[in-house]
Amino acid sequence: MTAEAPPQGVSIGPTWLRDEAGRFVLPELTLGWQILGWTAEYLLQPDGPDAGEPWKFTDEQARLLLWWYEIDDHGLFTERYGMLRRMKGWGKDPFAAALCSVEFVGPCRFGGWRGSEPLAIPHSAAWVQAAAVSKDQTRNTMTLFPGMLSQRAVEEFNIDLGKEIIYAHQGRCRIEAVTSSPRALEGPRATFTVKNETHHWLKSNEGIEMSAVIARNAAKSRDGSTRVLAISNAHSPGEGSDAEQDYEAWEQIRDGLKPVNGFLYDSLEAPEETQLDDPDSLRAGLPRGDSDWVHPERIIAEIQDPKTPAPTSRRFYLNQIVAEEDRPFDRKRWDELADLDHVVPEGALIGIGFDGSINRDWTAAIGTEIATGFQWPIGIWEPEPNEDGELMINVEAVDQTMTWAFGYYNVWRLNGDPFWWRDTMSSWAGRFGKDRVVDWPTNKYQRMAYALLDYRNAIQMGDLSHDGDNRFAAAIGNAHKQTLNLLDDEGNRMWVIHKERPDSPNKIDPAVAAALSWRARADAIALGVLNDDDGPSMYEDEDILII
Repeated sequence: MTAEAPPQGVSIGPTWLRDEAGRFVLPELTLGWQILGWTAEYLLQPDGPDAGEPWKFTDEQARLLLWWYEIDDHGLFTERYGMLRRMKGWGKDPFAAALCSVEFVGPCRFGGWRGSEPLAIPHSAAWVQAAAVSKDQTRNTMTLFPGMLSQRAVEEFNIDLGKEIIYAHQGRCRIEAVTSSPRALEGPRATFTVKNETHHWLKSNEGIEMSAVIARNAAKSRDGSTRVLAISNAHSPGEGSDAEQDYEAWEQIRDGLKPVNGFLYDSLEAPEETQLDDPDSLRAGLPRGDSDWVHPERIIAEIQDPKTPAPTSRRFYLNQIVAEEDRPFDRKRWDELADLDHVVPEGALIGIGFDGSINRDWTAAIGTEIATGFQWPIGIWEPEPNEDGELMINVEAVDQTMTWAFGYYNVWRLNGDPFWWRDTMSSWAGRFGKDRVVDWPTNKYQRMAYALLDYRNAIQMGDLSHDGDNRFAAAIGNAHKQTLNLLDDEGNRMWVIHKERPDSPNKIDPAVAAALSWRARADAIALGVLNDDDGPSMYEDEDILII
């Protein structure tokens, strides 16, 4: 047998493996054939133009499923862990949702032999988990089930469709979304777990420890049949993500440094020579496999958009593992600056940076002690369900915290990005003083670019320290450069920061707030407030423009 890459890209794993005659290689014993029949009978296409039609895997997906459910002569699964790495848009979430449905109420376990063919039966007490490090990620999978599970399946298996937990067979079987802390995950004996977008599972957001807990839970399953499947885009080298650890484990197995131990790693990526500025090269190399719904021209337009960084294009659309060259802040250097013992005393002179969202991103207030350069989160707020079930920032909680901060510390200046918070910022200005609460809209790119450059330099020079907060640290690492059509005084192209893509769950709001906070400190020092025995001077914002 020889491995022959598909026309669209470079393959890892068995899905695109062919024999010498050019035929796809398939496992001799698998529960997959029966599962393919069951999914066509009980599942539906959950969205798209074919929504409501009987579910159908692509040929590529069907081959992957056959390998995932391969068994040996004793009926035991040959694969205990899997990593599915594909380009954005390939259909990883629907594929994972279909497997979760099978593991929930479908024929997913060995039940004996029918002649020479294995017989698949349902699990008697299925406990399926869709795990991620944020609710946004689990939602990608959980929202598919109401449209995927047919009315026949709902009635026959007595399925109760919930938003975060779905039950069947009078509660004996379940599918649940999991975003809990590692400690909360310890103990439950899930029968199948999907780890979603593991290129986002980092040490800073407890993703690495979550993965370790899931592995321990799977290892102690009574019959040894509990398995874990990770789905991911290409990871960013050096981040230490769970996806990166999986890739390094596969490399060790490939190189013979570790024995093959039931690890299915399957990937399809564009050839290395694929050129981002050449549409013909992109059309030939786009690794969409059999996913015909992926529209090449739409993907090419996104890749060639000047706002899309090259590393992002290669990781998400070409599924290539490439280093991020557009990171503005050195995360390793940042970690070295943690000072876990420092306490900012009551009445300390501080600056505050505020970056606010309403219902999509986080809202963050970062404080900077002017005398020391120590930074810490005064508050980081994530959207949470309101009375109508909509995810919204709790504005009242933010206001209460800021009121406390102005009373507890001596706040010299709050620089705030008020796009969604104009009324609240105006209220703060009225209560605390318009010279202490300054509107700093981040869409004034040149001004923000200088503030961010100063903040990056402060990190590199070790001028600041911080309290080691995980979400704060993650935001520093999540930031990507967005190059501007502006030059600084030395003729260098200027930049601001953004997320790797608009729908990314990796937030950067604390990083924006930190730069605004650091700017407040720099302006205070420039005006000599630390040398002013009569207290800090106030000034109008226009007087300190450096551009």
